[in-house]
Amino acid sequence: MDCIFCKIIEGEIPSKAVYNDELVFAFYDVSPKAPVHILIVPKKHIVSVNDFTVDDNALLAHIFDVAKQIAKRKGISESGYRLIFNTGKDAGQTVFHAHLHILGGDTLCDLG
Repeated sequence: MDCIFCKIIEGEIPSKAVYNDELVFAFYDVSPKAPVHILIVPKKHIVSVNDFTVDDNALLAHIFDVAKQIAKRKGISESGYRLIFNTGKDAGQTVFHAHLHILGGDTLCDLG
C-alpha cells in the first residue's frame, strides 16, 4: 500500500510522535495550522469517515478519548481546541487515510 500515514505508522517515514498504542498513532502535523496541530491516525487503514462502519465504533470512541488526553497533556483542554475530520477532496482531505486533527493553542477563526 502506498499510503504516507501507513508508512509513518510503520516507522518508514519519520514523524514527531505524540501518542502510540495498539489502535492509533498520533504525531505533529508537518504543516501546522495552529500552535498545536496533532493528527490522530487509526492503525487500521480506513480511507475516510465514510468508510467507518459500526464495527469501528470502539475505535472511534478511542480516537476521541485519545484526543481528549492529548489536549489535556498539551495544556489546551481548558482554553479550547478544535477536532476535525476532513472527508473527501472538497473538504480538504489530502491523505486518504482517515485522521483526526487536533488544533489549539491560540484563538481559532470562527467557522460559524
